[in-house]
Amino acid sequence: MKILYFGGQKSGKSNLAEQKTLEISSKKPYYLATYDNSFNDKEMHKRIDKHKLQRKEQFTTIEESKDLIKVLSKSKKEDTFLVDCMSMWLFNNIKQNEEYLINQLEEISKLDANIIFVLNDVNSGIIPFDSESRKFVDMTGIVGQKLAQICDEVYEVKLGLASRLK
Repeated sequence: MKILYFGGQKSGKSNLAEQKTLEISSKKPYYLATYDNSFNDKEMHKRIDKHKLQRKEQFTTIEESKDLIKVLSKSKKEDTFLVDCMSMWLFNNIKQNEEYLINQLEEISKLDANIIFVLNDVNSGIIPFDSESRKFVDMTGIVGQKLAQICDEVYEVKLGLASRLK
């Protein structure tokens, strides 16, 4: 089963995705953390620490910022993964072309494991002035569409409430 939770910043998507992951897993699930710690961003470290406290010891954490296939391709049918978050994965791979990103998602779609994805919704605002930000917003939309296509369930999250779209 593949599931997508998407929403704005601090919408509650990670919390709901964690709950769903624990609900559907038959054994201790994996938390695939995509943040690249090389940025030395203190505010992001606080966010990460909060996520770690929230999930306690209920997950086995694996850190992989760029190559999801490297981790997920080793999965077994009974495995469950929470990928938090696809926006960070996209940011870390922003120099890659669209084909590379879509190919990774297509490979992931073929895997016989439960995978829950978290994605930030950044496509409802204005068109950014700089080209890098525009590329990130555009690619977030493209990646989001591909994830929605390959997922069995899709939830939009606002104010901690999930609306099922698929």
